[in-house]
Amino acid sequence: MNLETLNNKQLEAVKVLDGPLLILAGAGSGKTRVLTTRVAYLIEQGVNPEQILAITFTNKAAKEMKDRIIKMLGPVAYQIQISTFHSFGLKIIKYHHDLLGYKKNFTILDSEDSITVIKKILKSMDLDPKIYHPKAIKSQISGAKNELLNPEEYSKFANTEYEKIVLKVYKAYQNKLVINNSLDFDDLLMLPIVLFNQNKDVLKIYQEQFKYVLIDEYQDTNEAQYVLTKMISAKYKNICVVGDPDQSIYAFRGSNYRNILNFEKDYKNAKTIMLEENYRSTKNILNVANSVIKNNGSRKEKNLWTDNEDGDKIIYHRSENEKDEAFYVMSQIKKIMNQSPLSEIAILYRTNAQSRNMEEALLRENIPYKVIGSFYFYKRKEIKDLISYLKLIYNQDDDISLTRIINVPKRGIGLKSIENLVQKANDEGKSMYEAIDNGKELAFRQIIEELIKMQDSCSLTELVDLILEKTGIRNELIAENTLDAEVRLENLEEFKSITKNFEEKNGIISLEEFLNEISLVSDIEEHKNNNEVVTLMTVHSAKGLEFNNVFVIGMEDGIFPHANAFQDPSQLEEERRLCYVAITRARKKLWLVNAKRRMLYGMENANVESRFIKEIDGQYLDKDIVAEETRIIKTNMIDASIDYSISDKVVHNKYGVGVIVNIEKSILTIAFNHPHGIKMIIKGHKSIRKV
Repeated sequence: MNLETLNNKQLEAVKVLDGPLLILAGAGSGKTRVLTTRVAYLIEQGVNPEQILAITFTNKAAKEMKDRIIKMLGPVAYQIQISTFHSFGLKIIKYHHDLLGYKKNFTILDSEDSITVIKKILKSMDLDPKIYHPKAIKSQISGAKNELLNPEEYSKFANTEYEKIVLKVYKAYQNKLVINNSLDFDDLLMLPIVLFNQNKDVLKIYQEQFKYVLIDEYQDTNEAQYVLTKMISAKYKNICVVGDPDQSIYAFRGSNYRNILNFEKDYKNAKTIMLEENYRSTKNILNVANSVIKNNGSRKEKNLWTDNEDGDKIIYHRSENEKDEAFYVMSQIKKIMNQSPLSEIAILYRTNAQSRNMEEALLRENIPYKVIGSFYFYKRKEIKDLISYLKLIYNQDDDISLTRIINVPKRGIGLKSIENLVQKANDEGKSMYEAIDNGKELAFRQIIEELIKMQDSCSLTELVDLILEKTGIRNELIAENTLDAEVRLENLEEFKSITKNFEEKNGIISLEEFLNEISLVSDIEEHKNNNEVVTLMTVHSAKGLEFNNVFVIGMEDGIFPHANAFQDPSQLEEERRLCYVAITRARKKLWLVNAKRRMLYGMENANVESRFIKEIDGQYLDKDIVAEETRIIKTNMIDASIDYSISDKVVHNKYGVGVIVNIEKSILTIAFNHPHGIKMIIKGHKSIRKV
């Protein structure tokens, strides 16, 4: 083997043959290369390839590892067990299904199948799914299994009324799986441990078979994964784990970064090797990353360094607001896109809802982009549902919108009911809405009627709030209590920023004009089959990726770090690790951008800069606070306390002279001359003045 291209620390990590080994591999330090080379080296030194178990977290990572080892060793690599935790667990269960009480032809339920089973159980127990949401129950059961808690063990921790209901459902759910000869995805980790605890002779077989165990991304292991690898490697203790506690960012999925921090306690004679030389980034980028992460208390001390060039200083830009932030980033992209491929440009953010302003800015300039790990904002299901409600309020003959939302959130209106309604409408020559006269469909129509009446005395933003409340969409997502539901609710709340911006820009409350406006944005053709695009994604999605040019936006306290972390020091440290991951995605240039004021989820706040910015040594920053090309977006609103009365004449800069015919709270209803007619305008808007 040619080991000359490895640095001294990498070489040392490859050549340790026996005993527990902890490889702390900093970002961009070549950990995958070390791991694959180590496997090849073991075989070259006479280790039977069938005695090597290499585990990683994704099928993609496992395939990449296998491909690299095949290139090094040839067909002998096929004898190595290289897999994900779940596929390894499945292999064990298949071989010993009888000992676990399963037939050979057992099936594996995916997440949707599991939720369907739970829904049926809730119905049989006469439990309201709006209070005991199936996805939330599934999340609780999944968490219990990953902590190795069967229903009996879980009962010891079920203290609240809700937890007791979860326990009741958990028991019924497990019984259902056994009766149906089925497993769920979490069983693939839990059942091998159950097997080994109940059958020590079987455990010994696996301990003998896999004398050498290698685990990638060890900082991301949960309790079940931790216990499984510990059991298998307990006899020979030839366990090598690779990871970086500074890049542990998946606590919400159950991962425990303390597993890697405690490795030396678990294995008293463990050897620890630090991979601190970074091959990815410039010196300045690494210095910024080190400045931030050193503020975490729960970590292994290490300091990334590189022989790469110093590179440009990190640009820190403080924008006026979120529109200005998007304009600034877009203008910087226009500057560099002639020197750098678009595929080497990434925009990172803490939450999905932040993508919208960037998407709109890029669309306006016709700069192609793709959103990773999420749909385009206007293409997201929850946003399309909300827009369909607005369309139906505006036009009750819109059968397409009605069909989309008549059972959103779920109201017990099934496909058969919808088919019957379609038939009734066709027979009577009416729209579906007009044809509704009974049943659950009538309750839906009454909600729409109520919203139609309310729209006359509220702003667009208030109307969106009413839709979320009156339809039950908001309550359903809150009850679901999952990460996915939280993201969807954030996106819906962010839609209020769109309506508010529209109102402030135009002063018009017209639902018609608003729907026309957003249709122009949402109907723009997505950039398909084009790799030459700017990449937009959350920092969580960016882990493992790298780009020459990286923009991290929303660097404000309350956004990044997220407000939810302020009360919990451990969550704040996770946010700091997330910031470290964001910074170390950049190879050559890094921009940290924030805004003094930001409208997010329909609310405008004055934001202080992220505490992570304050932690950076100022010598590495270029504080581009006032850039010449930055457009300051100023509010269109003026003092809203102007005294208006019914019958007052006003002049609008677009519609001309009009007469105020009604005043409701902050909204003026104004009759303009033909062809403009009646318009609703926010009181005190810049676009109107009294005659």
